Amino acid sequence: MTKRCFIIGHPVAHSRSPLIHGHWLAEHGLAGSYERVEVPPAEVPALIARLRAGEFVGGNVTVPNKEIVLPLLDRLSETARAMGAANTLWMEDGRLYGDNTDAYGFLAHLDACVPGWAGRTETALILGAGGAARAVIYGLVERGLSRILLANRSPDRAVELAAAFPKTVEAWPWQEISGLVGQSNLIVNTTSLGMSGQAPLEIDLSGLRPGTIVDDIVYVPLETPLLAEARLHGGIPVDGLGMLLHQAVPGFERWFGVRPQVTDALRAKLEADIPAG
Repeated sequence: MTKRCFIIGHPVAHSRSPLIHGHWLAEHGLAGSYERVEVPPAEVPALIARLRAGEFVGGNVTVPNKEIVLPLLDRLSETARAMGAANTLWMEDGRLYGDNTDAYGFLAHLDACVPGWAGRTETALILGAGGAARAVIYGLVERGLSRILLANRSPDRAVELAAAFPKTVEAWPWQEISGLVGQSNLIVNTTSLGMSGQAPLEIDLSGLRPGTIVDDIVYVPLETPLLAEARLHGGIPVDGLGMLLHQAVPGFERWFGVRPQVTDALRAKLEADIPAG
């Protein structure tokens, strides 16, 4: 029997997840499919009903539906509950489960790019206070970081997110981010600033300490202006593509029973699909 999986979102045409899962299906010789399904928020319950009826074995959820699916699920992982969002769904023993693999994907990529990073990271600076920032902070707290500086263009959102991680996360004004650079061993941009078609991320990295990790979860373009400048100042740039690749691993394993690997060949396939500049 061919197992069918999906990614649902609105819009969803831009998703590169079918490239990832299609590669793994071919690599492992599995009978399965992974398809984009355009699902506006109002149509999410109907899609979930199709999943429960057996049309699909599971799938991924992207914006704006990550929060909308929660009340429709039977079981949530601890991570999904903490995130207030689910991006990975599967049926198990007649129940519909939801997980959030964003924090896993962020950490797995960082581990692969900069082995041992956690042991030399005392302070992290996080830019943005949306769902991605929550996932990054959750992962960093899980790894034992004791000081996380958080800045967002809308200060109230930064204060609200910081309150979810008391004693670890400090909310700072956005206009002070350049001054926080020198205090940080790890800087993570979780905003859309610097993405192709978006406004630039205006931050001065002249105070960057050599060896500081600068991670931009944006991957279009693959090397953002932030990463290029980090390289010039002796930082260690980490692009956003790896997070996308690694966050897909747990779902594929749930649906198809094989744990896939993030390989150079898979990364090259995704890189070829990303516009230059």
